Amino acid sequence: MRQPFCLARFLTTAAMTTILAAGLAGCKTAGMSDVTGSVTPRAEAPPVAAAAADPSRVEAYGERYRANPRDADAAMQYGQALRASGQRAQAVAVFEQATLTNPSNKTLLAGYGRALADNGNFQRAFDVLATAHTPTNPDWRILSAQGAALDQMGRHDEARRYYTSALNIRPDEPSVLSNLGLSYMLSKDLQQAEATLRRAYGRGGVDPRVRQNLGLVVGLQGRFGEAETIVRADLPPDEAAANVAYLKQMLNNKGAPQAGARGDGPQRS
Repeated sequence: MRQPFCLARFLTTAAMTTILAAGLAGCKTAGMSDVTGSVTPRAEAPPVAAAAADPSRVEAYGERYRANPRDADAAMQYGQALRASGQRAQAVAVFEQATLTNPSNKTLLAGYGRALADNGNFQRAFDVLATAHTPTNPDWRILSAQGAALDQMGRHDEARRYYTSALNIRPDEPSVLSNLGLSYMLSKDLQQAEATLRRAYGRGGVDPRVRQNLGLVVGLQGRFGEAETIVRADLPPDEAAANVAYLKQMLNNKGAPQAGARGDGPQRS
């Protein structure tokens, strides 16, 4: 059975002031997606990212990069592989060097920003991500990632403005809605968090982590039976059991808010 996915660590702080980096990855670097956090031990990654996490692939990408560090594509692949394998500081170093030699490459800048967020450099991540797109040609994925960085810094109202801008470009995008819902959860507005995550979940065919985030928010409001049904959905028995066990662990954590607690904002995905 796979080890439980590490999203739940945000619940270990007394006031839920920590959030895993959104579209920027954090614990979920293997996914390279823009969905932040989950209680799921599965945390499926896109095929390319999953392959990149393989140690032999990481080394192969590294050899290609070292042969020509100025090759933007080689740097991007190697940096992503390092992120996927959890080598966060090394990924930052590779992306930093790559952006110095390719300063106008917005794909590399976006990768650099996400790597910085993985490594906990949230203000720097936000600033770099701002250079990865332009006001005349905004990228909804980067806007969502910037919102995630702001949430990490406790700037929830600002973060939600970025999610709103992303949703103006990509209406009802589940990954952005999940980040928005988790932003509400961070500031303990659990009812708004649930409504937003249900909106994301209702899109169908979404990242499994969206469902897990919804289950967590429902459980935090004291409706554990309903939360258990949500996190068990469509999973093999062993993985469903692992999800439920981990959900119980998180909900029993003394850092979690009391059932029914409300505030002015949650966390995101």
